Amino acid sequence: MKRIIYTILAITALTFHSCDIERNPYDQIAVDDLFSDPGSIETATIGNYALLKGDVGYDGWVDDLHRISEYAGDNITLSGGTTDHLFFLYNYQSIATNSRVDRFWRNSYKIVVGTNLMIEKIEEGESTEGDQLLGENYYLRGLVFFQMGNVFGRPFNQGGSNPSIPLKLTSDTEDRPDRHTVQEVYDQVISDLLKAESLMTENKGASFASKEAAQALLSRVYLYMGDNSKAQEFADKVINSGVYSLLPTSEFSQMNRLTPDQNSEAIFAVTLSSASDLLGQWDDWFTIGSFYASIEGTGWGEMYASRSYLDLIDQNDGDARRSFIDPQYLTDDNGDRIPAVYWVDESYVYQFAQTTDSGGTITFDYDGNNYTLQSEVVDGKTVYFFNGPNGRQDVIFDFDMEKRNGHPKFFILKASLQEDDLHMWSPTVSRLAEMYLNKAESLAKGGADQAALDNINVLRQRAGVPEYTLANLPAGKTVLDVVLDERRLELAFEGHRRYDVYRNEQTMNRRYPGTHLNNSNPFFEIPPSHPRVVEFIPEQQIILQPSLEQNPQ
Repeated sequence: MKRIIYTILAITALTFHSCDIERNPYDQIAVDDLFSDPGSIETATIGNYALLKGDVGYDGWVDDLHRISEYAGDNITLSGGTTDHLFFLYNYQSIATNSRVDRFWRNSYKIVVGTNLMIEKIEEGESTEGDQLLGENYYLRGLVFFQMGNVFGRPFNQGGSNPSIPLKLTSDTEDRPDRHTVQEVYDQVISDLLKAESLMTENKGASFASKEAAQALLSRVYLYMGDNSKAQEFADKVINSGVYSLLPTSEFSQMNRLTPDQNSEAIFAVTLSSASDLLGQWDDWFTIGSFYASIEGTGWGEMYASRSYLDLIDQNDGDARRSFIDPQYLTDDNGDRIPAVYWVDESYVYQFAQTTDSGGTITFDYDGNNYTLQSEVVDGKTVYFFNGPNGRQDVIFDFDMEKRNGHPKFFILKASLQEDDLHMWSPTVSRLAEMYLNKAESLAKGGADQAALDNINVLRQRAGVPEYTLANLPAGKTVLDVVLDERRLELAFEGHRRYDVYRNEQTMNRRYPGTHLNNSNPFFEIPPSHPRVVEFIPEQQIILQPSLEQNPQ
């Protein structure tokens, strides 16, 4: 039954050139008859959730959303080329025929049509169970519209009249709307989420939508709009609900191993399970985690934590969030790590040199010369350097590492090892830590500096790093700066960074090693006004519906 309903909801995209959506293509049961059983309504709603993750756990909406959102940020670096169209997401050389963007568009509207069908068929107020399911469908539609708007529409603060996505609000196959404005999309998202909040009374766990999930997403939506009081209001609703609690440090360091229902701070996640996903022999190789890490010989392990992100997280020794980064160290014949220094040169290329300790003097060979490693203490932290032919060169004194095309392998584990399954992961949509960050950002923008620091200090304490006061901020940093840095540290590899940079009118700085700089016209920096802050509308969709307006080149 679940597969039958899934097929009904999956066949229609924005093109709406489908078979009759009012008939089941397998056994010809009329949809009206199908919905006469409340259990069928629940099954159909589960079908909409299934579309988020895809058939096997790596081919669905959330997989492409992650790659679109995370790869265009500054937390990751790719160590080589690939024929997969994800390469154009990473290097900003966007194409209108990107297969991943096209699939994201199509899957988004499959979910939208599925939720629209449920919204049309479920009578509000007839039962609490029916209202709960109705609210879940409103939430799913709001979530999809919001994320689509982020991908294809410009940030809200750049103008509400900019074109965004078509708001498909019916299951009618003849209803083919053109693009609505950014303002209209945000208005619809808020309407859907407020409706969802009002209807849902049951919290079935992080695998399903809930009142709190709607509130959490509303907090982010209002933050993106610049409505700081509303962002704080809805963050507080979740924080004060008593439903969630931050994981203690020891569990947080292993958060990637937990299922959503085991994670006390998970509000909503697109849940994958070892019992039903990644069951094929090679399925693990197609996952997000496989691209970030090779574990027990499984996975490509070609995309690593960026030097930019590593420099930020290494500012504090022992940061628990460093546990999601797994450096692949080389060892000698005795199995011991090999001491080395490394740095990034003026061409944004990693340089490594193994060191030798001779009576307490550490030396290394580089560029045909032998240099002595020196150190000094700066602001309580030891800084290593050597005096080279071009003057002082600061370095990192650590151990030699495995490399791919010269890029050290800083594997990312946040998308692997759920249930000890090598590359199983349930992508997080909302978790409690984000609520503290949303609240901190809104407070900082409102001038409530100490209150903003109080909120990020909750997370810094959990991470095991020194808390901030107004007197000990890093030199040259404002309260808002450290709040946004904390957001980057905490939510890395969860699909936030691209939008956090541009909605704050910041420039994406990608001056660090990676194949994004290998093109003839590389993007070292991407200002928030750049056309490629958003993706092209898929060319195939414009061919099918010529009235759709394409985003500028």
